[in-house]
Amino acid sequence: MQFKTISMIGLGYIGLPTAAVFASRKIKVIGVDVNQKAVDTINRGEIHIVEPDLDMVVHAAVKEGYLRATTTPEPAEAFLIAVPTPFKGENHEPDLSYIESAAKAIAPVLAKGNLVILESTSPVGATEQMAEWLAEARPDLTFPQTHAENSDIRVAHCPERVLPGHVLRELVQNDRIIGGMTAKCSEVACALYKTFVEGECVVTNARTAEMCKLTENSFRDVNIAFANELSIICDKLSIDVWELIKLANRHPRVSVLQPGPGVGGHCIAVDPWFIVASDPEHANLIRAAREVNDAKPQWAINKVRSIAKALSKEDVTVACLGLAFKANIDDLRESPAMKVVAGLAALPGLKVLAVEPNICHENSPLEEVELAQLNTAIDCCDVVVVLVDHDEFKKIDLAALEHSGKKIIDLKGLANANAK
Repeated sequence: MQFKTISMIGLGYIGLPTAAVFASRKIKVIGVDVNQKAVDTINRGEIHIVEPDLDMVVHAAVKEGYLRATTTPEPAEAFLIAVPTPFKGENHEPDLSYIESAAKAIAPVLAKGNLVILESTSPVGATEQMAEWLAEARPDLTFPQTHAENSDIRVAHCPERVLPGHVLRELVQNDRIIGGMTAKCSEVACALYKTFVEGECVVTNARTAEMCKLTENSFRDVNIAFANELSIICDKLSIDVWELIKLANRHPRVSVLQPGPGVGGHCIAVDPWFIVASDPEHANLIRAAREVNDAKPQWAINKVRSIAKALSKEDVTVACLGLAFKANIDDLRESPAMKVVAGLAALPGLKVLAVEPNICHENSPLEEVELAQLNTAIDCCDVVVVLVDHDEFKKIDLAALEHSGKKIIDLKGLANANAK
């Protein structure tokens, strides 16, 4: 099956790279986003996020006429939805309102034979719920939940599984899980992704595809929680956790991950709660891991507060290195570094300077925190807190700073890495 026009609903960290990759294969892509500024930026051939090489691909696609952005959905042969799926309330209940809005937005332009794919990481059953919203909005069309293989509209769930900073490469090279609501839905979705996916397109049903993505990220979350809990115990026992993990990993069947200030990003910090919400009675280990990782930022705040108090100064300046949720990107979603910095800024007697090389210094994401250049922050601070291992920070001689009298709280193991 040949696709001439694709609509990408949501032009964020997943939607824009996906749209760009399709466009690079000479397929017309209509990108849709509610953010007018992002739409205008893309239509100039520029990008509003940080992702290596994406700027070149988007510029070429726009210049050649294969990619165009708008705020209003237009007719297409396939619609891919990549919108946020956050929580609502304090009980980590999945919020599907963005998916609902996207479904209702594309419903008026749907036509017989169209394919609708939910790419957003979602709780089990979200794809079926999306299909219900579409059916309610378009009673003149038939959908898989009522007409199975004979439906007018094909519906599938195909979650992304890419690493920020490597999105363009992994979109192409990684295997893709194709979860159609029917066999025909999977077949059509496979045909679409095979226009650029070099990995294998593995077919399953929609619910299993949804659970697969949640499982992948929950597996990682549980393993990170082990490392984070270990780091807290080692700090209590005056053991260098970085050396300990390095030694433990010499065992041929042990591979302990690296600890940090917590877990961030829209996937690993969110997805496990979707499993917990679906079966709270039995998701005990997954819940415990989430609680360990969610508590790590407060542990870091307490650690800084204790060290600052021991300095016996009226005002202590703290330089916090990094705000993004991982290295070398500008993504602040669920960032534990942001939580640490915000928590420190709320403490009396502390002046907090944040250093984030991937964010414009005119646009601080935290009103109460000053963004500073790296050298300025280090020169005038009493305490250095390493929250993200950006490449710029790896060049810092933490040992020399400590020797000069500054207190170092290295939550990413940069000192250990630089000692190799």
